[in-house]
Amino acid sequence: MSRILLHSIVFFPDSVSTAYIMTDLALQLKQLGHNVTVLTTTPHYNVETIAVKNQPMKKLWGGLLYYNDHEGIPIWHVTISKKDKRVWKRGIDFIRFHLLSVAIGFFVIVRQDVVIATSPPLTIGLISWLLALRWKAASVYKVAEVYPDLAIRQGALRNPALIMFLKWIESFVYKHNTRIVTIAEQFKRLLLRRGVPEKKLIQIRDSADVELYRPLPRDNSFAREYGLLDTFVILYAGNIGLVQDWESVFFAVESLSSYPLQFVIIGDGVRREWLVDQIRLRGLKNVKWIGYQPKERMPEIHASCDIAIIPMTRTGAIDGLPSKIYTIMACGKSVIATADQESDMAWLIQEAKCGQVVSPDNPPALAQAIEAAYINRDSLSAEGENGRLFVQAFSKESIAQKYDTLIQSLIRNK
Repeated sequence: MSRILLHSIVFFPDSVSTAYIMTDLALQLKQLGHNVTVLTTTPHYNVETIAVKNQPMKKLWGGLLYYNDHEGIPIWHVTISKKDKRVWKRGIDFIRFHLLSVAIGFFVIVRQDVVIATSPPLTIGLISWLLALRWKAASVYKVAEVYPDLAIRQGALRNPALIMFLKWIESFVYKHNTRIVTIAEQFKRLLLRRGVPEKKLIQIRDSADVELYRPLPRDNSFAREYGLLDTFVILYAGNIGLVQDWESVFFAVESLSSYPLQFVIIGDGVRREWLVDQIRLRGLKNVKWIGYQPKERMPEIHASCDIAIIPMTRTGAIDGLPSKIYTIMACGKSVIATADQESDMAWLIQEAKCGQVVSPDNPPALAQAIEAAYINRDSLSAEGENGRLFVQAFSKESIAQKYDTLIQSLIRNK
């Protein structure tokens, strides 16, 4: 079969959704008979000590490069610092990752037939195209987030010259990679408007691990540990960052304080300290923040709630499709999401009949949706079952089959 290089800035044992998705894809493609190689970084995101210890890596190039084997898949790790808030430090790490990726591709990794790279960052599409050019291979760039749009909308990118430069890179990546994979229909529509030929675009959704993420009993060790058995629980589990609409969440917490509700927020991120401070300063007694939890415990965590929420800002709702929607659906839980009505997340929830969609940056709307869920709580289990049934079409096996079809078509055309 074909030799496939997966190029991603995170991979197992990093504990973040992109790492899980790319690891599952690598393992599934290997099962389908492909020779898979991975080019990534050293573990740096939500690192679990035990997972790292169980994956010993061989030090090479004076510590600039590490190597290990994960279930028969060779993995090359470019050294990168642990997750850091300092922009300049992250910038240096990104530059080193890109430069060393080129060096490893030219001097270490053997010839490949197809290179598959996933955003973020946008610039990974340049490097993977360059490596594919060296091997006369096909290159696939996966649009998991639309850059630089996301950074511009967040206000993190304001310099006109830098914006123009990144827009040029974006255009170059779309033009020169062999295929562009989008994880959402809204991304595909956007790229068509930007002049990307339709024949170059293919939509393949992210996968859901419907074996790990599954419905479990409400009475479980996590619910008992945190006292969640005898109350109505509203759960947010994921990144605590800039694209989550925390002001709407706080509005809902305060306006619904007369109801017997327990809000539970689980995760870490750049706004974690701010969020914890806000809970304390506002005196929110019905909010419980719990730190990062390992992937293996997420089925119990979702089983401990009555409803899950995905509170996105308008920026986040436009430029991203959080993979946690698949996790929630796979665990059989109803969901309330703030999303544009034209977005893929809104389409998923409405098509599956597994929850409610409210407009972004609208605190009263989120509060009213949570209140309605509590009042009509007898219907939540049926909505959860609808979501579970719907998301099975996006199992890691079925998504890998779509990539296998794409790979085989690229090889034939070559």
